[in-house]
Amino acid sequence: MFKLNHTHDPAATCWLASAQTAGCDFPIQNLPFGVFRLRGSNQAFRGGVAIGDQVVDMAALCASGTLSSLAALACETCAQSSLNDFMALGPQAWQTLRHALFALLHTSADAVTQGKVQACLIPQCAIEHKLPTRIGDYTDFYTSIDHATNVGKLIRPDDPLSANFQWLPIAYHGRVSSIGVSGQQFRRPMGQSMAPGAKAPVYGACARLDYELELAIYVGQGNRQGEPVSLAQAENHIFGISLLNDWSARDHQFWEMTPLGPFLGKNFATTVSPWIVTLEALAPYRLPWNRPADHPQPLAYLEDAGNRDHGALDIQLEVWMDTAQRQAQQAGPAKLTHTSFKHQYWSIAQMLTQHTVGGCNLQSGDVLGSGTISGPTAQEAGAMIELTQGGRQPLRLDNGEERAFLQDGDSVILRGWCEKPGAARVGFGECRGQVLPAIA
Repeated sequence: MFKLNHTHDPAATCWLASAQTAGCDFPIQNLPFGVFRLRGSNQAFRGGVAIGDQVVDMAALCASGTLSSLAALACETCAQSSLNDFMALGPQAWQTLRHALFALLHTSADAVTQGKVQACLIPQCAIEHKLPTRIGDYTDFYTSIDHATNVGKLIRPDDPLSANFQWLPIAYHGRVSSIGVSGQQFRRPMGQSMAPGAKAPVYGACARLDYELELAIYVGQGNRQGEPVSLAQAENHIFGISLLNDWSARDHQFWEMTPLGPFLGKNFATTVSPWIVTLEALAPYRLPWNRPADHPQPLAYLEDAGNRDHGALDIQLEVWMDTAQRQAQQAGPAKLTHTSFKHQYWSIAQMLTQHTVGGCNLQSGDVLGSGTISGPTAQEAGAMIELTQGGRQPLRLDNGEERAFLQDGDSVILRGWCEKPGAARVGFGECRGQVLPAIA
């Protein structure tokens, strides 16, 4: 696990003025990684690092001659059209490049260095993104006990939690081909659903379309098939985190889930934010991971003193909704939820270890979804099915609109950041997606 070091100093500043703006997601203490090119161009996509309102073009930085040794090698691999090869280099290379970037961008850098790096900057408003990695596999977990209880009560009021939930991080394998980067638009899915009391299902457009507030956990270096990753080593295999929206067709999902699990209810779209915030940047926001004393305690392979001491992360998360009517009224998006990832029942290290314990080999660039992130209060629910009690209590927005589930034209925006006294604010940017009408 990364420890606090000079890159976490809240007093550190960048010579780029926008990195010091109040509420900036990308100060010098962050330096998240993504893949970009100039919007509307035929340029090759390449790696970049966000700082203030700019992007450091890693291909240009390689050519500038400002880096050497391991930092230069890491920069060269980071300049490719995906981050997989860079992430496969491992924690030492990740940290070396991040620290080198910190030095180049720090106000203490000399004028010549500043000039060389300045020439590598491109305004974020002028770029477009693609997925930051070639995602070989995507596994979506189910690790919030508050979410599991809230949804379970809608289906099984007397027995909301499955018998295994408190013993292992549950997951299913998702669909990679329909994962898109923020700004993704997708069609309302078609499929089968079974109405309560009906004797036969019907085929049609999803009537209960939902979002799920999640995080994307990116695998850095993989493991060999048959060689499990211990809990103590798990975070050496995690590069970083972004936001993730696991869109869900609830009426299709609940009909098809017996007995095998999600299929069409989940495979039509998943949206991730473009910037991956490294675990090192998140080090000031580690918290003890706790399990209530009266709950089942983890089996030995999911238990570790380090995970108990600082396995949790206090990431603040919000869900916002924009609608066609709100846009016409210039009302701006409406906030639906605010919660924290610290409430999650299983840690990111436990998720990765559980994934490998049977011998599964993870690969650089793979994504683990955290599962819906809900807190202990009603206002912290991470999905619409919870906020509306299965659609029975529609949300009333401040402009008078009501929503039981998502309507065509609705956009959902996820936002995330970390902040506390004595530490610099670190943000994730936004994850935005929009629902388009179905094609029957």
